[in-house]
Amino acid sequence: MSEIIKHECGIALIRLLQPMEYYQEKYGTALYGLEKLKLLLQKQRNRGQDGVGIATIKLDPKPGTKYISRKRNVTPNNYLTELFEEIWAKHFRPLSDKQLSDAVWMKDHLPYVGELLLGHLRYGTHGDNSIETCHPFLRQNNWINRNLLLAGNFNLTNVDELFQELVDLGQYPKEKSDTVTVLEKIGHFLDDEVQRLHTWFKPDGYTNMEINDFIFEKLDIQRLLRRASKRFDGGYVMCGLIGHGDAFVMRDPNGIRPAFYYHDDEIVVVASERPAIQTALDVHINSVKEITPGHALIIKKGGRVEELPFTDTSERKCCSFERIYFSRGNDRDIYLERKKLGRQLVDPILEAVGYDFENTVFSFIPNTAETAFMGMIEGIYESLDEIREKKLISALEEGKLKAKKIEKIMSIKPRIERLVVKDEKVRTFIADTTARGRLVSHVYDVTYGLVHNDTDTLVLMDDSIVRGTTLRDSIIEIASRLRPKKIIVVSSAPQIRYPDCYGIDMSKMGEFVAFKALVDLLKNDGREHLLEEAYQRCKAQENLPKELIRNEVQSLYDLYTDQQISKQIAKIVTPKGIKPKIEVIYQSVAGLHEACPDNNGDWYFSGNYPTPGGNKVVNRAFINYMEKRDERAY
Repeated sequence: MSEIIKHECGIALIRLLQPMEYYQEKYGTALYGLEKLKLLLQKQRNRGQDGVGIATIKLDPKPGTKYISRKRNVTPNNYLTELFEEIWAKHFRPLSDKQLSDAVWMKDHLPYVGELLLGHLRYGTHGDNSIETCHPFLRQNNWINRNLLLAGNFNLTNVDELFQELVDLGQYPKEKSDTVTVLEKIGHFLDDEVQRLHTWFKPDGYTNMEINDFIFEKLDIQRLLRRASKRFDGGYVMCGLIGHGDAFVMRDPNGIRPAFYYHDDEIVVVASERPAIQTALDVHINSVKEITPGHALIIKKGGRVEELPFTDTSERKCCSFERIYFSRGNDRDIYLERKKLGRQLVDPILEAVGYDFENTVFSFIPNTAETAFMGMIEGIYESLDEIREKKLISALEEGKLKAKKIEKIMSIKPRIERLVVKDEKVRTFIADTTARGRLVSHVYDVTYGLVHNDTDTLVLMDDSIVRGTTLRDSIIEIASRLRPKKIIVVSSAPQIRYPDCYGIDMSKMGEFVAFKALVDLLKNDGREHLLEEAYQRCKAQENLPKELIRNEVQSLYDLYTDQQISKQIAKIVTPKGIKPKIEVIYQSVAGLHEACPDNNGDWYFSGNYPTPGGNKVVNRAFINYMEKRDERAY
């Protein structure tokens, strides 16, 4: 993606199912779990560059000993390396070889040597970037079975509603954020379930310590999560560790956010991306399973592992942006889907260049669009084979099929070059706005001497276009210096028209270049009054229950074709004073679904939100735009 948007988060959970000395004997280290946690986080570092946090819990600790350890780090650039280096340097590097080989001693005397491990990579969509905003969050209690660690990849659209429920229960949450609200919500029902069991067993004459053992065994995590999540509206994967040793990972009923797991007799591992598990444990793709939407993977203290429903499953709407851009492309299915996204754009691209292979140069905007570009090139070669065949047949029928003619036809091939490269980050420390803008325009550079002046058309593949500012101020500006006749920017994703409210930092309607194009078209056609009418409809629904709210922005987009909006976008992203003509080609929503049939969450493209809260968010974003409020819609 040529533009940076903050998104998602990454989670990693490990439960060691064997005694610590088992790993010492088999793998030569009692830190097997910690090493695997580090590797899982490293392989998912694309999912969070604002900070990292880890936590561990020891099973069966002696009263009075520390059994929960947590560390977080928000150091720019080196957050992950620094966190683990600090742990190693302080707790493990000073140890003798004898101490390092004694797994029982290490568990009894050192932090971070536990059977339950939880890691989180933060890519904050809002709020400050401080230690306090880093997961895992900890809810502490002297009762071991009421301690709760929580980390997740989620955004909820109805935090206000959930927060008020906590207040109505008599709580005083320390802040109004989705993470704290969820922590306290689950924590409240954890307390309730523990108390229910304690009340049940107490009349039978058991001691409190004996009742604790019963609670460890009988605590119904499925029931707890069902009660706690009853009013959740959003996309989420939430991982929890309970002080005595139970663990869970719950996934939203639409499967918006991704979660995968692996389980054998040694270990249970959960991560946001499948290849991270494959690499960390060296296991086959078929051994890694996806957590079913609306289900929780529940790991009991005794080692029982079950995947159980905690809510009604809704229509599968897994985030398609995961497939287009966010997840790393080394997942087999994602790699093939991205290639297909590029392949499907071949026909409109060739039509746009008039099938002129001689005077067209194909390239991509580094680096995440490279896979889609490869798919596009494969499709172009397939089309070229058909073109060659038709030309040969035509020449044969006309009696002109001679050696020179055959050679000319067979020599037709696409010109593929790496033209646009991302240069070293330009530090914009200059205060003057104009000067800073000039520096930003040089983030990208070009390869000179490969384009025929005023003759060639450049086709540049990107994987999505959000705001269009990078295209206008940097990529197109610098590419125009190659003096092409025309520049065609191709997006493997459809037009981003609506805000996201499930984990991606796209909440301000006025920032989307597609929305700007829509507004321009309405103004140019003298239909600007329709914006005011849509605004009034949004205001009329503002205080309705979210289940009754309709998306009032869709009807505005329905007034124009995709091609009309793309044409206006091309005008918006065209820098002033450049000579080449600019054209923009987008993937269609139907094409997206064909390429990613099992991950068809497309609300940012179509406006079809999978939860009621989405419609409330899009209307709020539109109201903010009309009222000139520069603030988030949720």
